[in-house]
Amino acid sequence: MPKVTIDGTSVEVPEGTSILNAAKQAGVRIPTLCHMEEVHAIGACRVCVVEVEGAKTLAASCVMPVADGMKISTHTKRVREARRTVVELLLSEHNGDCQVCDRNNDCELQALAHELDLKSIRFEGLKTAAGLDTSTPGVVRDNGKCIKCRRCVAVCGQIQSVGALFPQFRGFKTVIGPAFGADLDTVACVQCGQCAAVCPVGAITEKSHIAEVWKALDDKSKTVVVQVAPAVRASLGECFGMEPGTLVTGKMVAALRRLGFSAVFDTNFTADLTIIEEGHELLHRLTLAVKDKKPVALPQFTSCSPGWIRYMEYFYPEMLPYLSTCKSPQQMFGALAKTYWAGKVGKKAEDIVVVSVMPCHAKKSESERPEMNDSGVRDVDVALTTRELGRMIKQAGIDFNALPEEGMDSLMGASTGAADIFANSGGVMEAALRTVWEVVTGRELPFLNLHVPPLMGLSGIKQAEATITGTLPAWSFLEGVTVKVAVASSLSNAKALVDKIKAGEVSYHFVEIMTCPGGCIGGGGQPRKTTNAIRQKRINAIYREDEGKKLRKSHENPEVLKIYADFLGEPLGKVSHHLLHTKYGARQRV
Repeated sequence: MPKVTIDGTSVEVPEGTSILNAAKQAGVRIPTLCHMEEVHAIGACRVCVVEVEGAKTLAASCVMPVADGMKISTHTKRVREARRTVVELLLSEHNGDCQVCDRNNDCELQALAHELDLKSIRFEGLKTAAGLDTSTPGVVRDNGKCIKCRRCVAVCGQIQSVGALFPQFRGFKTVIGPAFGADLDTVACVQCGQCAAVCPVGAITEKSHIAEVWKALDDKSKTVVVQVAPAVRASLGECFGMEPGTLVTGKMVAALRRLGFSAVFDTNFTADLTIIEEGHELLHRLTLAVKDKKPVALPQFTSCSPGWIRYMEYFYPEMLPYLSTCKSPQQMFGALAKTYWAGKVGKKAEDIVVVSVMPCHAKKSESERPEMNDSGVRDVDVALTTRELGRMIKQAGIDFNALPEEGMDSLMGASTGAADIFANSGGVMEAALRTVWEVVTGRELPFLNLHVPPLMGLSGIKQAEATITGTLPAWSFLEGVTVKVAVASSLSNAKALVDKIKAGEVSYHFVEIMTCPGGCIGGGGQPRKTTNAIRQKRINAIYREDEGKKLRKSHENPEVLKIYADFLGEPLGKVSHHLLHTKYGARQRV
């Protein structure tokens, strides 16, 4: 345990600890730009420099390990002037207009310039060449604003194993983007938006669809309804200064009504519906495999996460038969809003505009897929991120913190706790097990408080198993079968898991994949910055929401039972197959 002194404070840290992390333990904050905790430390921006006694040059604290006896100063005159010069140089080539930039007041470079008390820029010269890429439904790239921190490269390559973004050329001419200057829509980009979530400036942002929503709300010939994903209720409050993990479900509903939506619904309703359909699909596959001894695609992979779907289409097209055929809850809702709900309120599908609020960029892309029009028109018209909804509420002058608590509208607003936990990595699997186990045995899932502890938390890959005993007569062929399940979040973990499955090193019956670290609570469209500590607070909030509900199993949702009785008929039936299921095809990688 090397002992070092940082700004006069002694601290002992494990060998190999960076100066940056040692300073955190000593209660000292060192500013950074290119650094990403536990992901990316390259010392490229030099904002984090410190002075080490006896060293000739300043050290980049994010990559310099401590040594016993080190004496470190983090804010000497030399250090302060070096940081100011670095930021001035970055600003001198930064080709962006802060006044109208999407990241104004949410920009790390801007905040750092303010912190360093920069009033002017001494250096005048060439600006980074502008290059706007608006080719994809979810992400906008503006090379003129890029500061070459390479965070997007790290998250795309290391966390997501996609590798759509690379640094090209050298020095001032360096460009971060797809190879050969291509647009994102021509390469294997899954539209997860993690690049936008980690970009410190406005070089990568979500493609805003706020104007489309305002236009629809202003059109009196349209009935505009909104659905909200489970993860949003645990993060939206951060847009208004609330602590991460503050549940704002009721205030969120109140805000949406004041924005002018005709009805406010819960994507949790179709999350419960997804569990019914996906659970019965799993039981169908198990019946073929165990009872009928027929070849069948197992494990069954979840299909709720559109970034994961695109990843399979690009990188594992041979595994597409293993995907559940269920649409995501977002798309199930759109199809039902323009058929079932439209019939109930006497509206035509083409006169209804469905808006969704999601923690995810990939939902924008998913809503535009050509398969998603089983209502006869486009099922979901506009998908907003959590951040976009926050901006809309501010544009409308709504005092979010002062709003009362209001409830969702009926017909497609009721949900169970099982639907809430869709927001968390492991939540879809736990929700499915709560229902499937009870269908097969007639008893509750045999875990404390209905939770499956091995599937909870932020671990990238999780697994659990349970042996089925005491089955109902119709499912006697499953007696004694040990059901094995696995969960992965972030696509690098998904890749590792799929590769092991393909190699025959592991075997499962059901696998949940979430595109983003920690699941939807860490989605690319969530309020910045998302750290593991913030992810955990959001997760805890979602579990509180689940545990606070009277009904916590999807098959107990009375509105789901009603929609089967009145409209869908039965799980995996003709109507549900048409509206709630789909299929996917291979995509060509460039």
